[in-house]
Amino acid sequence: MPCMFFYVFQCLANLVSNAPYSRLNPGLLTRVWNQIKPYICHKDVNVRVSSLTLLGAIVSAQAPLPEVQLLLQQPSSSGLSNSGSATPHRFNFSEQWRKALPLEGESPENPSGCLPPEPCWLIRLCISVIVLPREDSCSDSDANFPSGSVYEPSPVRLESLQVLALLVKGYFSMAQSYLLELGEVACKCMEEMDPSIQLHGAKLLEELGTGVVQQHKPDSAVAPEKRVPVSMVVTFWTMMLNGPLPGALQNSQHATLQTSACDALSSILPEAFSSLQNDQQILCITLLLGLNHSETPLVKAAAVRALGVYILFSCLRQDVMFVADTANAILNSLHDKSPSVRAKAAWSLGNLTDTLIVNMETMGQSFQEEFSDLLLLKMLRSATEASKDKDKVKSNAVRALGNLLHFLQPCHVAHPRFREAIEESLQALVSTVQSEATMKVRWNACYALGNVFKNSALPLGEAAWTTQAYSALSSVVKSCKNFKVRIKSAMALSIPSRRECYGPTEQFCQVWSALVEALQKSEDTEDFLEFKYSASLRTQICQALLHLLSLATNTDLPLIWETMRANGDAIKSYVVQYMKSGVEDNEAGMHTDLCERERLLKGAIEHLRGVEKHPECKTGGRVSVYLEGILTNHVGATELTEA
Repeated sequence: MPCMFFYVFQCLANLVSNAPYSRLNPGLLTRVWNQIKPYICHKDVNVRVSSLTLLGAIVSAQAPLPEVQLLLQQPSSSGLSNSGSATPHRFNFSEQWRKALPLEGESPENPSGCLPPEPCWLIRLCISVIVLPREDSCSDSDANFPSGSVYEPSPVRLESLQVLALLVKGYFSMAQSYLLELGEVACKCMEEMDPSIQLHGAKLLEELGTGVVQQHKPDSAVAPEKRVPVSMVVTFWTMMLNGPLPGALQNSQHATLQTSACDALSSILPEAFSSLQNDQQILCITLLLGLNHSETPLVKAAAVRALGVYILFSCLRQDVMFVADTANAILNSLHDKSPSVRAKAAWSLGNLTDTLIVNMETMGQSFQEEFSDLLLLKMLRSATEASKDKDKVKSNAVRALGNLLHFLQPCHVAHPRFREAIEESLQALVSTVQSEATMKVRWNACYALGNVFKNSALPLGEAAWTTQAYSALSSVVKSCKNFKVRIKSAMALSIPSRRECYGPTEQFCQVWSALVEALQKSEDTEDFLEFKYSASLRTQICQALLHLLSLATNTDLPLIWETMRANGDAIKSYVVQYMKSGVEDNEAGMHTDLCERERLLKGAIEHLRGVEKHPECKTGGRVSVYLEGILTNHVGATELTEA
């Protein structure tokens, strides 16, 4: 009979994991849940394990589900036996952790709220199974497991740890009340001799850290007063760093544990990290820099990824020594023979170069001048080489190239050693844009070229690579199958702020013609999934066209007028639609409101009026008149709508 239960529960777990609950009647999970709860206390170990597996499947199914949230808040006695090891008991904190708890009656907003007003019985149950001694003697069904242990058999404890991790991941708002309690559970597990228990303790720690980080993100839907207080997070990580976490990170005999411990260490809330004691901050950094030299690819990949997280911390990114140490560590991993290590290193290099841009914008030349020229050149060459690697490496390598080329100062651009590296890196970006690489790679390459165009120190419009860059972006905006790549290429083409950046008239007009053609092809696709981005594509192309018009010279206008005369009705309809649209902007990541669009159009008209007064201008004011007609149409339609 127990064997039958085991297979039934396994089948149910697979069914639950793959069911589309959004299209099914509510209540199905409740029926399964209520049927399974009594079996958590079954005398057979395999049945207890499979029942926990099924509960884990329910908890992770399209989480968070309101139905499951209600089930988690049921009284602990509902459907459970009052005896046996599965009965939830209150976990007693050790002396070290008890000192970190708030005093009785202290406000929940203080280092607070460890004990919830509505306890989650499943969290309480899993904690009991993992860390509390069994109250009953082992049954005959446990004979296959090592005797002498006061705890539940290892498979039951491991499954309970997995259920806890799934609960934290899917229902953190409920689990956060148990943060310190779960933190000590993770510590106790990492202190045990069983490598599997240690590993799952580290994974639970990572989920707890990630849950806190997600809750504190700027775009989080969780109200500030309902988030875990930063002071409590500091307490949590202080206990971890004073506990078994450093030992787990240095356990070279258990590489998988080291990897999970690295992942856990990377989930520290940045605001909490900055409040840790200085020696604890140094400990974290020193351990990660050391593990970046591990001979085990899994460990090295986790360490370099964690460094890529830390480089974004505001309390670290302005420290030139830390940035330099991290850069050298990342470059070391970027040349590793393992593809997974190189992929993580490229991601971290992208983050590192993001930090360089932030520092350039916030600290000015002081940071740029303090940062090593030799290291910068090394980064540029390494990123160029990485851009020829596999797509998982390439996508972040080209992102890093765009940032590095944006970061360069005039002294770098003029230096002979840099000149060759700059040329090679730009050729790499152009080749990537034109390649048949994945959408993510080409999207990042277009974004990178847009970043390059922001650097006024580069000879944009004069150098030979300018023609290649504009040609590649113009080709992509017209014909790439992926509309997100087209959108990003149109955005890049609209970035240069001065007319001379576009080069001679012929090149400027080629960009203009490509955008007009792209506008007319903005609905041409064989993949219906791309249609949802067509409105965003038209919005970005219209902005690019208006930008070009606001820079055009009298020698540019004849060809511009020719395209308007040949395609005037189509262009007009799209620009009118652009002027009154708004919803689709979010898809392209743009936020220009109606007033901003009117300002762009009026600015282009004003500029063209001045250009068309030039004695050598051959269009006779027709381009500005054409745009004035669009503006009049828009204003009239707006007034009619408001009336």
